[in-house]
Amino acid sequence: MSDATDAQLAAQYEALPYPARDPRDEAKRLIVGSPSHLAEVDHWVFGARRAASLPLRALVAGGGTGDGALMLAQQMAWAGRPGEVVWLDRSGAARKVAEARAAARGLSNIRFVEGSILDLPEGIGTFDYVDCCGVLHHLPDPDAGLRNLAGVLNPGGGMGIMVYAPHGRTGVYMLQEAMRRIAPPTEAPAARVDIAKRVMRHLPETAWMRKNPWITDHLPLPQGGGDPGLYDLLLNPRDQAYTVPQLVELVAGAGMRIACLVEPLRYDPDPLLPDPKLRARTAAMSMIERAALAEALAGNMGIHIAYLTRAGDPEVRADWDTPGAVPVLRSGTGAEWAKGIRNGGLPVTFDGLRVVLPMPALAGAILNRIDGKRTLAEVVAEVPAPEAQVARDFAALRAAMEPMNRLLLAAPLA
Repeated sequence: MSDATDAQLAAQYEALPYPARDPRDEAKRLIVGSPSHLAEVDHWVFGARRAASLPLRALVAGGGTGDGALMLAQQMAWAGRPGEVVWLDRSGAARKVAEARAAARGLSNIRFVEGSILDLPEGIGTFDYVDCCGVLHHLPDPDAGLRNLAGVLNPGGGMGIMVYAPHGRTGVYMLQEAMRRIAPPTEAPAARVDIAKRVMRHLPETAWMRKNPWITDHLPLPQGGGDPGLYDLLLNPRDQAYTVPQLVELVAGAGMRIACLVEPLRYDPDPLLPDPKLRARTAAMSMIERAALAEALAGNMGIHIAYLTRAGDPEVRADWDTPGAVPVLRSGTGAEWAKGIRNGGLPVTFDGLRVVLPMPALAGAILNRIDGKRTLAEVVAEVPAPEAQVARDFAALRAAMEPMNRLLLAAPLA
C-alpha cells in the first residue's frame, strides 16, 4: 500500500530518525507523556479492573526512536509488572537508537521488530494494548492502518493514539506549502533541511507560524526537535490533521470507540463559557459535541490524544465507589498538588489556556494522604473530619482532578 510519497517518508526517517534522542540521556531522565503512561492505561483503558499480576502484552506501532516503548517498558519494570512491549517500525536507523536506549536502561522486556503498520509482520500475535502515537496521520491510508491495529487487539484490550489537530497547528500548513515550493520533496533530506533553516531565519513577521507559540518542534535542540523535528514538522511529505468529529469517524471505522480524550478537561467547554445561558446550551450536547466545541473555542489543540476500546466490548469505567481501590497521582506528590491550591482554587494551564478549578475545603488534607498505597477507604478514614464531609470533598476533588488526568485509580493487585 505504498506510493511515491510513502517512499519519501521512509527515506526521511532513515536520514533523520525521529524524535532526536541521545541514548546517553537515559541516565538522566525517563521521557514521560501520553499516551501509554502505565497509570493512564490502567485507568482509562482497563477501568482499573485488570489485575497488575496479569502479563501485559503491548505493541508500540511506529515506535520511532523509542519514547513510548521505553516509557511503558520501564514503568512495567519498576512496578514488577509481567509482560512484553513490542516495538514496531520500518526504520532501521530509528531501531538502532531505540535499542541503544533500551540497553542503556538494561530493559529486557522490549522486543524489536521491523515492519509496517499497513502490512503487519506475520506471527506478530495479539495484544492487550496497542500504542500508535504520531503515526496514523502520515500513512497513505490511516483508516486501513487503524483497522490493522484494531485487528490484533485481544478482547477487552484497548489502544492509545495521537493524531495531529488542525487549529493548534495554524501556520504549519502554510509553511509546508512554502517549503514544497522552495525545497521540493525530490531533493535529499539534508538539502531540504538547509533550505528550511534559511527560510526560517527570514520568516516574515506576518507569518502565522510566528504567532503560534505552541509549535516548537522546528526549533534547535534542546528547546525544540532539532533537524529531525524541523523536517517532521515542515518538510514531511504527508501530514493529515483531524478535528474531533473527524477523529471520531476514523475511530468508528476501525470498530473502536473513544474511551477518553486526554486531558478530558481540555475538551470541556464549560470552563471556557461561564455564562449560565451558554452552559444551558452545552448541557444538551453529547460528549463529542462538547469536545468539538471546546476544540473550536480554545484554538490551541495541535494534537488529539485518545484512549480507545473495542466498540463490541462492554464499556468499562474506573469505579470510585470501591473502598478497596487505590487512588494514584499520575505526576507529582499530594503535597506538591496541595501547595498549588490558592483561595479555594487550583490554577492549571494547558498550552497557554489558564483555568482555575474549584477545590473543596479538605482537598489539601486528602491529597497529602494519597500515596499510591492507601485505599480510598483508608484515605477517607485518616482525614481528621467527619466521614460524610470527607467523602463529599473527595468526590469533589476527584471531579476536578480526574478530568485533568492527574488523579486516577491503580490496577488491582490481583
